[in-house]
Amino acid sequence: MTSEPSVDPESSPAETAETSKSAEPRHAGFAYALGRSIISPLARLIYRPRVEGKENVPRTGAVIFASNHLSFIDSIAIPVAAPRPVHFLAKSSYFEGTGAKGWLSKTFFESIGAIPVRRGAGQAALDALDLQRQLLDEGLAVALYPEGTRSTDGRLYKGRTGVAFLALQTGAPVVPVGLIGTDKVMPVGAKIPTTKERITVRFGKPLDLAPHGPATSGRARRLATDEIMAAIHALSGQELAGAYNEAPAQGAIEKIKQALPHERR
Repeated sequence: MTSEPSVDPESSPAETAETSKSAEPRHAGFAYALGRSIISPLARLIYRPRVEGKENVPRTGAVIFASNHLSFIDSIAIPVAAPRPVHFLAKSSYFEGTGAKGWLSKTFFESIGAIPVRRGAGQAALDALDLQRQLLDEGLAVALYPEGTRSTDGRLYKGRTGVAFLALQTGAPVVPVGLIGTDKVMPVGAKIPTTKERITVRFGKPLDLAPHGPATSGRARRLATDEIMAAIHALSGQELAGAYNEAPAQGAIEKIKQALPHERR
């Protein structure tokens, strides 16, 4: 799954709640209907996830699921467990393959609510930001990972401010999610998830981040992000890393950039 873009993936919802009461979001097609009616129930039957806090998820209107990130299957576990359709961004390469394998990949990711996006900074990140805003403007639900990328050691890393920026700009509530055991069901490098382990998906109470201030305020974004991460920590029970989850700097320039004080997004 794609990690959170390096620029803040950040507009009040433009449509009324009536939009979100439609049977399926407008992005849905045959594959998505198939996923909701067949793949999700089948996954629940096979993997028997423990799901807690479903009552905390708003059934209509824009909402952001902010989750810890342990495994490739996190973006499958959340849509399977959530009581409403959830969309997330996935690498465009998953949708661009050719032949039977490419068709299967594209169909599978569409069936679980994935939307293709090109990874990277600059314009690619801005395009991802606009897409996420559009989904929330339509009254839909999106899932994001404040840590930015998967934790390879099981610890919970500091959150980047993109999720908070998006919530403060759109006014969408944030539902914190704690995933437990997904790294055991499908560790990094595994090709197929095991059925010997069970996962737990915990949905926390929605967070209204508006009291922290406007999205244009760096302090508001930081405080809102810290509130989100505290809620995720309470749900997941992970050890806190106390640092950002980022690859070691390559080269002198990158090392200097990481050392300088700046707001991680």
